[in-house]
Amino acid sequence: MFGCIDILNAKFNYRLDEVFNATTYLNFLEQVAKKYHRKKICYIQDNASYHKDKNIWEWFKDHRSKIEVFNLPPYSPELNATETLWHHVRMKGTHNRYFDSRDEIVDTLHQVFGDIQKNPSQIRGYLKPFL
Repeated sequence: MFGCIDILNAKFNYRLDEVFNATTYLNFLEQVAKKYHRKKICYIQDNASYHKDKNIWEWFKDHRSKIEVFNLPPYSPELNATETLWHHVRMKGTHNRYFDSRDEIVDTLHQVFGDIQKNPSQIRGYLKPFL
């Protein structure tokens, strides 16, 4: 799952892919760029291996007029707003729960993410330290 949090508006955009690599990440970045094409984006990413891919950095270079990218320091989950979002997802959807199938967990994640999108105020408190 790739996710993008609009911290100022407490909006969450996500995409669920079977594989997480530079190609799927580039597709996700294109989706974000299209969605926010009228705004200047400050994009913060962690140190996932596909974030460091040469093609990813070429993409950011080609889009630098609209998107400025920042990398978090290694091993700094406390600086990553997505970590607090994952905490919320675990508490609301997956904590102490057994799933009979992959489809069941995917459906649960879609439900939790959909709830966040319909009611962004439920994650605003998690994001407050990052404002």
